[in-house]
This record gives sequence, structure tokens and C-alpha cells, in this order.
Amino acid sequence: METNFKTIILSDIHLGTKGSKAKEVVRFLKQHECENLILNGDIIDGWQLKKSGSWKRKHTRVFNRILKMIDSNKTKVFYLRGNHDDFLDQVLPLEIGRLSILKDMIYESNGRRYFITHGDVFDNITTNLRWIAYLGDIGYTFLLWLNTQVNLYRRKKGLPYFSLSQYVKSKVKSAVTYIDDFEKELCKIAKSKNCDGIICGHIHKAEIRNIDGIDYYNSGDWVESLSALAEDHKGNWQLIYYNELDFSQTDKNKVVKMKDITLNQAKNFY
Repeated sequence: METNFKTIILSDIHLGTKGSKAKEVVRFLKQHECENLILNGDIIDGWQLKKSGSWKRKHTRVFNRILKMIDSNKTKVFYLRGNHDDFLDQVLPLEIGRLSILKDMIYESNGRRYFITHGDVFDNITTNLRWIAYLGDIGYTFLLWLNTQVNLYRRKKGLPYFSLSQYVKSKVKSAVTYIDDFEKELCKIAKSKNCDGIICGHIHKAEIRNIDGIDYYNSGDWVESLSALAEDHKGNWQLIYYNELDFSQTDKNKVVKMKDITLNQAKNFY
């Protein structure tokens, strides 16, 4: 599978929470190279850190990896503000070398224009009724905890992973309606900005589809679906799911490299 891309987009990593898959993010970024890395909001979960979240070494390693990409691969990194990392409002816009912190951006590639935004600014619940947004966050956190317990049981029984929150979203009519409205409204915004497409996150639902002539791309999340949006050098977009990747060759190379280091150490010793 291709590992060198023009642009990779990640969103909703929620560093600082128990559900964040920080180790998987680092492993993914080690295997994939790109000219542009766009972090499309909710990378750090400031809401949870204020309440009961905790910052761990594995969360720091995500940023260490990103800084290495900037330094070693000359990757340009764009960090767009989300609702859970709204503390960035105090510093944006900010540009330091190849790192830019922005509210949103226009991305132009292969003759097409894309409006990139986390998506929360178009969410009336988040912007106008903030206390309901916080209440929804508590409910989602509980669902993630329950999801962990369900999948521990399923793993013991040899059953595949099951996303409880995605199942609930698909069954609750109001949630389905909300997602549909969310996607259509974002496409209207893209059209008003003379863009060919919209790229977002926020709702934790990875998607590539066309809505009324506008390309709608959602990069998903790194709490459940563990998905990324990637553009090759010809302008083609695809969704990459971590759980579908084959790391066996990478792991073999790592073992060989460690053996070489050990052999060299032994030679130096003698």
C-alpha cells in the first residue's frame, strides 16, 4: 500500500483522554510520509483535561513525531482549531517555520479548491448552547467507556471489534438527521467560498461522497474508527483505516535493524 502522500489529514485525536489512540497515531505517522500534514481540530482535548483527563508521555510522543516530520521530512504542518482545543483561540493565527496554527484554511491542489475546517463552527448546539454541547460530551465519554467494556468481552469470545457509539448514531433518528444536515450545510459553505470541496472532522464519521456537486470529505477520528484522509500526488483522495494496515514488514525491518545494532555493538566490544 502507498505510504508517500502529498497531504494527510487527521482529526479528533483527543489527546488527554483515555479513549485517545496516541500510540496508534505515532505508529501510523512513522509509516507514512507527506508534504503536508493537516491536523483538523480536536487534537488536544482541552475540555477533558479541565475535568478528569490526564496528559501522558504517549500523548507527548505524538507531537515529538510531528516535530520530527517537520525537521527530517520538511513536512508542512497545519493545526486547525476544533471545539475541544478552543484554547488555541488565544494564539491563532500563528506561524512558526513550517508549523501554522489556524482557524480554517483554503487548500488548493491539482486545480481544485477545498475549504478545510473542523466543522464545529457550523454546529448550532456547540456555538449557541454550549452547556448542551458539554452534556453531549459527557454522554459520548460514557458511551466510549461502555464500548471498551463490551469489546473486552467480545475479544475474550473471539468476536471482532464493535463500535457501540456508531451503532447508536445509526439507529437514533435525530443523530442521523443531524449528520445529514451537518454535511449539507458544510457543502453550502464550501460553495459560497467558491470551493470544489469541503474537508472536515468533528462528527467522528469518516466519509468521502459528493453532495450537490461538492466533494464532502470527513477524516473521521482516532478514538474509534482510527481513520485518516490522504491525497496522492495526482490529487486522488482516499480514506485509510489503521486497523486495515499491514505493519508486518515494518516490524520485520525494525527487528533486522535491532539485530544489526546488536551485532555492531558486539564487534566493537571484541
